[in-house]
Amino acid sequence: MKLSRPVSWFLLAFGVWSWVIWITFVKNLVKDGSGLAFDDAGDPTGYFWVHLLLAVVSFVLGTVVGGIGLRGVRALRQTS
Repeated sequence: MKLSRPVSWFLLAFGVWSWVIWITFVKNLVKDGSGLAFDDAGDPTGYFWVHLLLAVVSFVLGTVVGGIGLRGVRALRQTS
């Protein structure tokens, strides 16, 4: 399957965007002072673990999607 130039760049940009957004989210999650992510003893709550799992899955998917986009961009450069 051959990806078009706009689709390849979109997938690559989506992968980068996913990493930027979720890294910011994890940093904010770790620094959470509202009591949602950590209980009074400082132990992680269910909220923390669920959102950390969401971030990890999003990192993996962002990496895969970005990798597909990168391969598409490289393939287009080789054929040009």
